[in-house]
Amino acid sequence: MKPIIEIARQIGLDEDDLELYGKYKAKISFSAMERVQDRPAGKLILVTAMNPTPAGEGKTLTSIGLSQAMNQIGKKTIAALREPSLGPCMGLKGGATGSGGAQIVPADEINMHFTGDLHAISSAHNLLAAMVDNHIFHGNELGINPEKVVWKRAVDMNDRAMRHTVIGLQNSGVVREDGHLITVASEIMAIFCLSENIADLRERLGRMIVAYSYDGNPITAKDLRADGAMTALLKDALQPNLVQTCENTPVLVHGGPFANIAHGCSSLMATKLGLKLADYVVTEAGFGADLGAEKFVHIKCRTSGLKPNAAVLVVTAKSMKYNGGVDKGQLTVTNATALLAGFANVKKHVENMHGFGIPVVVAINRFATDTEEEIQMIQEQCREIGIKAVVSQVWAQGGEGGRALAEEVVRLVEDSETQLRFLYELHDGISDKIETIVREVYGGAKVNYSARAKAAIRALEASGLSDLPICMAKTPYSFSDQPKLLGRPAGFTLTVNDIRVSAGAGFVVVFTGNVMIMPGLPKHPLAEEIDVDAQGNILNLS
Repeated sequence: MKPIIEIARQIGLDEDDLELYGKYKAKISFSAMERVQDRPAGKLILVTAMNPTPAGEGKTLTSIGLSQAMNQIGKKTIAALREPSLGPCMGLKGGATGSGGAQIVPADEINMHFTGDLHAISSAHNLLAAMVDNHIFHGNELGINPEKVVWKRAVDMNDRAMRHTVIGLQNSGVVREDGHLITVASEIMAIFCLSENIADLRERLGRMIVAYSYDGNPITAKDLRADGAMTALLKDALQPNLVQTCENTPVLVHGGPFANIAHGCSSLMATKLGLKLADYVVTEAGFGADLGAEKFVHIKCRTSGLKPNAAVLVVTAKSMKYNGGVDKGQLTVTNATALLAGFANVKKHVENMHGFGIPVVVAINRFATDTEEEIQMIQEQCREIGIKAVVSQVWAQGGEGGRALAEEVVRLVEDSETQLRFLYELHDGISDKIETIVREVYGGAKVNYSARAKAAIRALEASGLSDLPICMAKTPYSFSDQPKLLGRPAGFTLTVNDIRVSAGAGFVVVFTGNVMIMPGLPKHPLAEEIDVDAQGNILNLS
């Protein structure tokens, strides 16, 4: 690793532009961001993926490796990525900093507490929760109905026992049902990642709906006078974090909403800053393109005016076989029939990216167990639909293993032009917007709404909050709301269980299937293996 001051100098910043967090991490000051605002913007590359296996398909790995490769071929490039959550780090997936020859460093520090951003978001979230109950305890001037408090508490950990709780016991307040969500599902996380500046952050925080009165009127954070204190807790965190890859490529790591229960993109401030500091910014959107990329377009791009110049769709032979019906324990075994069947999933994602008007290249994230026959089959299938498929070997070879992909990305940007298209208009009805996504992006035929969801739609339309984009909360493993319905299902019915508005973030969250805002740990979480050696080095995290 190089000192972070040296990395900053690579992108035209100096020590005075940084707030140092040790030798290898820093935040970039607001004054530095203001100074570069008038510069021309670089090109934006969106990395997305096919529907994954439970182990993931290497989207972050590919994003890091591609940024390294772009610099190797002479294109000044920055990566803009999400911050890891302790929930997955301690649970099933482990660290989220890449691996092998394509990782961001210092990995263990980034995966753990980093610069404290997620703790700041948790604190702001729980301050608001405390102020709600405090207001009720001290006379309830706003007439908050304790049975209509919608603001839960938050912790950045997978803890199923905290999903449903009862608070106010032993004369400590009004006894009522409550619960916790994981911090990355907090509306404050979404606001953090969509805000343009501190003023925008405060205004959005104030709009958040935390409860309803006995008369049925919404109670906001501003009504509780909580918006100023929350902004104070978040102001330092709002400055983007600068780190580096193992090949010294600059990386902005900032914000981290999940893509299955939130919009799944790193912060808008970091993305825009990167575009002013480099010729290319490589960013990612969580899970498959049906979730992260769809929300990147309909929420992040719509909010900000951003436009990806090209998309990279990450695929693996393993995931194609998984989507072709192979059990996850047999994914390293060659199976041409299943691989061809699973390609239908890839094809639908390519069609969706073209539907958004974004040029796309397929990146084959190659594993050591992949055969040459499998790689050739994937490339041939892509050729048949008019798409270039490039092998990426950044895990084994670092940036060198991504040079062919980098060259194809540059060619795609130079020879094509994005004609960004939204699939629905904001003034469309809520059900119309949902059904457009289900029909056009997922390939479904019908949407069923629970009584609760129907009531929520009526309430939102009556309150004037229906002209917002949709944030679908669903399984990442399928185009449908059924995680075992793999490949390219068609003609299915998707069930909407609930609908909630995130008035501060500026979208409507649509809950489907069994998606939970507080995950649980697996039977044997990775936390059982994580340790520290005598020299203080963390073991088994990444």
